[in-house]
Amino acid sequence: MKVAAFLSGCEQADFLTIAERCDLAGPTLSKAIVALEELGYLQVEKGYVGRRPRTWVRLSPAGTTAFTAHLAAVRGLAESATEA
Repeated sequence: MKVAAFLSGCEQADFLTIAERCDLAGPTLSKAIVALEELGYLQVEKGYVGRRPRTWVRLSPAGTTAFTAHLAAVRGLAESATEA
C-alpha cells in the first residue's frame, strides 16, 4: 500500500528513493515490487546511470485503477462507520 501510495504521486521513482520515502528495507521493497509487478500493478525498468545499476518503478494503468478502487473502498468504509 505504501509503495502504491507513493508512486501515485509521481511519474516514476528509483528503488532507493522509494525505499527511503516509504521507510522500507531493501529486501522488503524488492519482494513487494516483484509481487506487485506479477499482478500487473507496477512497471519496472532497469538500466544504468554511469556504471551504477538503477531500477525505476511506476504504477501501471492497472495499478492506478486498483489503487483508486482501494481508496474508494476505504472511504466508503469510513463514511459508513461515521453514519452508524
